[in-house]
Amino acid sequence: MKIQKVDVLVIGAGPSGCVASSIVHDSGLSTMVIEKEKFPRFVIGESLLPRCMVALTEAGLIDTVAEQGFQKKFGAKFLKGSNHSCEFLFEDQFSEGWNWTWQVPRADFDSSMSDKLISKGIPVHFETAVTAVKFMGSDSVTTVVDKEGNESQIEAKFIIDSSGYGRVLPRLFDLDEPSKFPPRRTIFAHFKDVNRSMEANNAQIIVIDHAPQVWTWVIPFSNGNVSVGFVGDPAFFDALEGDDDQKLKTLIAREANISERFADAPMVWEHAKTIAGYSIAAKKLYGDGFALTGNAAEFLDPVFSSGVTFAVESAMVSAKLISKQLKGESVDWEKDYKEYIMEGVDTFRTYVRAWYEGKLQDIFFNPTIDQKIKRMICSVLAGYVWDKENYYVKNHAKAIDTLAHIVRMNKPVEIV
Repeated sequence: MKIQKVDVLVIGAGPSGCVASSIVHDSGLSTMVIEKEKFPRFVIGESLLPRCMVALTEAGLIDTVAEQGFQKKFGAKFLKGSNHSCEFLFEDQFSEGWNWTWQVPRADFDSSMSDKLISKGIPVHFETAVTAVKFMGSDSVTTVVDKEGNESQIEAKFIIDSSGYGRVLPRLFDLDEPSKFPPRRTIFAHFKDVNRSMEANNAQIIVIDHAPQVWTWVIPFSNGNVSVGFVGDPAFFDALEGDDDQKLKTLIAREANISERFADAPMVWEHAKTIAGYSIAAKKLYGDGFALTGNAAEFLDPVFSSGVTFAVESAMVSAKLISKQLKGESVDWEKDYKEYIMEGVDTFRTYVRAWYEGKLQDIFFNPTIDQKIKRMICSVLAGYVWDKENYYVKNHAKAIDTLAHIVRMNKPVEIV
């Protein structure tokens, strides 16, 4: 059996795996990427947040992505019915940092970065699946099988699991943990955006409060296509007639904010796609010889596009810690990785929960809110969920609950 040796084995060639392997490689360590799928391939998570740009820059991938000509994203617009609208522009955010990002067809986005890895001399093995992992302390032996059925082994000093929904190590070592959120489902598709000119600001992501605990995304791309999806309780979709194609058409027709725009828009794909039960967590984010990043660690909900942000942030942080550790430096994984990542996850968790509880809608669509509060919330929506100078990050749970209560009491809303 063929045996290869590498300092750091990365499982998954998505954004998290690309950022992690690039940083490890640039630190002078050897790395290899194992990817089960054939690229390009579709995956959900098409609207980035400005905080992503930090990790892409750190990994030396920002120029590669910029060359693709993806749609720039400068903010987000929230709608409810015909009378409620709220816009957050990242240039108005409280936190210092990037104030724009991209909206990306993930097949092209992911392929551009994995191609860059290959050009840097990093081995990327597509259509190769991990079948077993054995740890001897922090060292490991991973068994993989390629598309021809050939089996080989990879000896590594550390493994970064960036396998996303594949969740390789969590599945092999029983690390999966149920999400604290109730199960939800999404039905979505890409359309030819033939009526995009009807939209005044037609390049931004639009989030629509469609029905109680059901919302809609509209994500325009620079290639003339647009991603449209509905998210809600599985029972909501089960009550609709027809297959997923018909259900999506029915929902679009019912939503006045987009019904005219997509009435005659042809679907790019042959059929609509659906994903259910996607929220999940892990019992531990790291262990002796491994770290979980991105969706392999935890995925909350797509409502605020946090998925790719956590994917690349966790990849950046873990790759730096691994590089230090393998060079003999002392590393505190509990403080510098788990606690750090979970601070951001818990902040976004508060906002996701508040959205489904209706608290954020009350806040977003209230015209009397102090602009400094709006700027602080804007920073959260931009992904700056580690900025402790921001009251709505540092005290996120209390701050949002209090603000929603004040709004519902019809009292003046001012900064605390």
